Amino acid sequence: MEEIEFTLHPDGQVEYTVKGVKGTGCEQLTELFSQLGKTAISKPTSEYYEVPPEINAKQITGRG
Repeated sequence: MEEIEFTLHPDGQVEYTVKGVKGTGCEQLTELFSQLGKTAISKPTSEYYEVPPEINAKQITGRG
């Protein structure tokens, strides 16, 4: 399950962690958040280095 965890620090900084997204899929989300404010630190989680699952879709046609 994909989720974003936010932590609000007493000094006003906001920390977020993208969870459940394997590989580079989280980069679109982090780019969006970077547009909302200054990014002080960015570091990938261990999920960033995992290979996202492949989706194999087969077209099913009805007969009859």
